[in-house]
Amino acid sequence: MAQTLPSATIAAFAAIVGKDHVFFDEADQASYQDKFAIDDARHHPAGAVAPATVEEIQAIVRIASDRGIALWPISRGKNLGYGGSAPLLAGSVVLDLSRMKKIDYDEANGTVLLEPGVGFYDLYDFLKSRGMKHWLSVPGNSWGSVVGNALDRGMGYTPYGEHATRICGIEAVMADGLVVRTGMGALEGAPTWQLYRFGFGPGWDQMFVQSNFGIVTKMGLWLMPAPESLMGMDLEFDRPEDLGPLIDAIAPLRREGLLQQSPTIGNWLRAAAVVTTRDQWTDKPGALPDDVIAAIRKKFNVGWWGVSLRLYGRDSVNKAAYAILEQELGKLKPMSLRPTTWKTGEPLEATGWTGTPLTMPMQNANWHGGRGGHIGFSPILPQSGAAAQAQFQRTYARYKEYGMDYQASFAFGERHLINVNAVLINKDDPDLMGRVDPFLKHLIADAKAQGYGEYRTHLDYMDAVAGTYDFNRGALGQLNRRVKNALDPKGVIAPGKSGIWPSNRMGGRG
Repeated sequence: MAQTLPSATIAAFAAIVGKDHVFFDEADQASYQDKFAIDDARHHPAGAVAPATVEEIQAIVRIASDRGIALWPISRGKNLGYGGSAPLLAGSVVLDLSRMKKIDYDEANGTVLLEPGVGFYDLYDFLKSRGMKHWLSVPGNSWGSVVGNALDRGMGYTPYGEHATRICGIEAVMADGLVVRTGMGALEGAPTWQLYRFGFGPGWDQMFVQSNFGIVTKMGLWLMPAPESLMGMDLEFDRPEDLGPLIDAIAPLRREGLLQQSPTIGNWLRAAAVVTTRDQWTDKPGALPDDVIAAIRKKFNVGWWGVSLRLYGRDSVNKAAYAILEQELGKLKPMSLRPTTWKTGEPLEATGWTGTPLTMPMQNANWHGGRGGHIGFSPILPQSGAAAQAQFQRTYARYKEYGMDYQASFAFGERHLINVNAVLINKDDPDLMGRVDPFLKHLIADAKAQGYGEYRTHLDYMDAVAGTYDFNRGALGQLNRRVKNALDPKGVIAPGKSGIWPSNRMGGRG
């Protein structure tokens, strides 16, 4: 059961934000729990409080500090698969920033300054109303916060798809109520806050990414100029063993910059799980056999692997680059290659490739039926076909061992791969749910044995993943804890996030 706060504390919060913006009854507590939780008994919040201004956040932080309350900041609480709106430490008060929705747009320079409550649909509608001179990059499920997604290193489909690298300038409230602006924002009245990332001295923007050092209240973000044209191709490959050669073909094109977008190679279930459900194909337990996989692939005409490549910018440049893509990918003899083109003035397809928010990928939560969902497992790999093929084979074998259906992708960065594995669940199937935790722990251990670590993880595994970063007896973790103790000695802000615990709350570790 969730911890109950004293009525005097709830009244103190209400005096700051208004009684309509405090949420502490049982229904409120349930609404902030993790909808995709492996264990529904964990991570229960005491309730939530929803400020609308920086000044209200400062006042809330002071009360929390004085009364020994842990706050768990969320932007919109849509980080499904990683914990959603739930706090890591049970009994924390969720600091819901979804009411903070201001957008400042610098059209000349292509930047925005956003508050945490601004969702991808909000920003898309805002830019569309102003002529769509700049494009968004959106994640696969775009109902969340632009700020929150970037702060958790979310990914998108366009050349601006590594969202954390497009952050430029942050405002944050610290645990003692101090308001800090990073970079050029530390210079009063500077017109360059969203133009130069570093300012003078240490660069703090990235210190607020996946950390619990402060509460981010504003974030600058660079936007992609609307391109003159878009060209590309959608490819399907027939065999599991096509993965390695495909990665080795794309990697040099990505590294040299001919391909500026970060493409994702996805397996057949990544495509099929959004258009069909498992019970339409079999009622047998265990991982799907090859004959059922073949039938699903035939029905929807998808390869074992598929990838979409896109080029953005000037039409003449795209045409020259496309010829190279066609030549290099054609050598692999794909099962299918479908070209796509777009020019300014033509209708724009509503897909992630054009920065259009979408939520269709969340349909995969219905794969098993019941109260469906998914949990992510996403280690970082080198851009090597051999390494990726070996990682696939190890992980696929684990999926089969635990009777799971394999949904995965390999997403490119400039120099790395993210192997995004989705563990599809059904909370109404006790047998399936009983296998999820040992399965994920095995995947973490398997990756660590290869020297691979996750870049992002669910609440349940933050300590475990942080523990895999073990150089010099976990020196990085020691550094993080020293910084946390210095900035937030009472452990007010998100204790335990990313495995970072203040000394006074070490007993709360999962």
